Amino acid sequence: MLSIFLLTAALGAVVGLLAGLLGIGGGLIIVPVLVVLLPFFDVIPAEHAMVVAIATSLASIIITSVSSVRAHHKRNNVSWNIALPVMLGAGLGALLVGYLAHNLSGNTLQLIFGVAVGILALRMLISRSTTGKAALPGLIPLGSFAALLGSFAALLGIGGGALIVPMLNYFSVDMRRAIGCAAASGIAIAVFGTVGYVSAGWQHYQLNAGFIGYIYLPALLGVISTSIFTTSIGASLTQKLPVMTIKRVFGIFLLVVSARMVLA
Repeated sequence: MLSIFLLTAALGAVVGLLAGLLGIGGGLIIVPVLVVLLPFFDVIPAEHAMVVAIATSLASIIITSVSSVRAHHKRNNVSWNIALPVMLGAGLGALLVGYLAHNLSGNTLQLIFGVAVGILALRMLISRSTTGKAALPGLIPLGSFAALLGSFAALLGIGGGALIVPMLNYFSVDMRRAIGCAAASGIAIAVFGTVGYVSAGWQHYQLNAGFIGYIYLPALLGVISTSIFTTSIGASLTQKLPVMTIKRVFGIFLLVVSARMVLA
């Protein structure tokens, strides 16, 4: 457990930085790392690695997203009239999927994860504009889109930034505010998704083995012990880097993660 805690603490430092910079909860890094790490240390069998990694990732995103939102709010990067309906829709979608995702095999989840992220990466890299030109829809359509993306994010164990940033960017929300709003939605996705995974995993893993439902506590504590300190650094970088540079970094990052998950 100590080895896992120390390794995930190092992971958390990177996760927090990217959470602040890109508005992601960090699941795009946490999930692939835990899928390898947990079976290596014989914490769980390999066939359970994906669902435990996803659940643990979502639980850690609660902390990293709160820290990221605070940093972005101070810099006026969170438009709450947009963020609140997105949070509500995304949270409801995540609650349903968090409870049902354990019925899918680990290999299926991993393939879905990799393909979806790859599509997002290509879109971010090909696009040449910093914002889309479509008008922002009304609250109900916006919340409905967010519910769909939130359910998908919970299925993948991510905070939703990789999905919601491109959506808001398409609807003419500038990149910095899209990142801030996506960070806010990550809180709802993580909270509701975590509730679902705890409920689903309660009968499979016990607290005395280091678990709450499907959440592995030593890895969770390791990630959040450092990520809460590095999110503000990432958020400050969004003010200094050009918007298109942020977008390209985001796309390259997603492409690497996609390749790792599909080819594993």
